[in-house]
Amino acid sequence: MDIKIERQPSQEHLDKLGVSKWGIWEKEVSKFPWTYDSQETCYFLEGDVIVTPVGGESVEMGKGDLVTFPSGMSCTWDIRKSVKKHYYFD
Repeated sequence: MDIKIERQPSQEHLDKLGVSKWGIWEKEVSKFPWTYDSQETCYFLEGDVIVTPVGGESVEMGKGDLVTFPSGMSCTWDIRKSVKKHYYFD
């Protein structure tokens, strides 16, 4: 189960995905476990995060990253700088 990251995607690509119409989620600096019931794609407007899948390698992500989390993945979110992101569940 891999986390997919596209660093600094073009505005054209974001527009094609309809990112600006997705919901917005915000969270302060914190650390918590999370399990994805369905695939999530998100685009970070702000923030600095390390996500560590159970049994996997830690992945850093933040402002300007388009990220896809696979359905069924359990992980720990370590938010080092407050997050604001657009998100969409498939």
